[in-house]
Amino acid sequence: MTRNLYGMPEEIQVEADGPLRIITLNRPDALNAVNDALHTGLARLWPRLSEDRVARAAVLTGAGKAFSAGGDFGYLDEIRRDADLRARTIADGRDIVLGMVRCRLPVVAAVNGPAVGLGCSLVALSDTVYIAESAHLADPHVQVGLVAADGGPLTWPLHTSLLLAKEYALTGARIPADRAVAMGLANHVVADPLAAATACAKRIAGLPRQAVESTKRLLNMHLERAVLATLDYATTAEEQSFTTDDFRTTLARLTGGDS
Repeated sequence: MTRNLYGMPEEIQVEADGPLRIITLNRPDALNAVNDALHTGLARLWPRLSEDRVARAAVLTGAGKAFSAGGDFGYLDEIRRDADLRARTIADGRDIVLGMVRCRLPVVAAVNGPAVGLGCSLVALSDTVYIAESAHLADPHVQVGLVAADGGPLTWPLHTSLLLAKEYALTGARIPADRAVAMGLANHVVADPLAAATACAKRIAGLPRQAVESTKRLLNMHLERAVLATLDYATTAEEQSFTTDDFRTTLARLTGGDS
């Protein structure tokens, strides 16, 4: 198995297993919470994956106990304080969303633990989702005073009903694994999501390339149209929310820091 493809930062491990690419969010000691390097790497990852002509399918998972626990609070505070970083982060978020929507390869998510915030969005942008019995999804942006420009509100209405999307986006409540499947936010609850996702990706990789890739593109045209209709508003609103008193005071309370 070939490791460390595409020149990714250490926070993202990409391995080649024949025609499969195994992508692992790799900050296990921080529950794979998103920092600047991880966020920037994800923005660069999807075009590079599409350019890999040997690759036929990808598996996306997290190292350790979590898929991704959301945004690293230290990183969020840096974004709040630094306008240049904030602008770059918003642009990278846009690239992550459109990169996944337009990615040539089918992406199978192995949700091995909590998938929160951007982690939840990565799941929603994947093509098939296997989730552990103990895992959950959540998009708690509103709980900290942020708009989820690259989160659940952008894509959930295509996966589930608008009422259910509103319930979980407006409250930030956890969605247990079995509830996620019932809502259409995941495909299967399994004991070993990585094994199940890898088996699925291998099945896809063994099918005719043009048929698979064109079918994915056809399906994702619906998703891309919906995303493009809302993404500019969403990114502008998220950038503004980083500067609000609500976000500043909530983040200070969560981190025990000053405001």
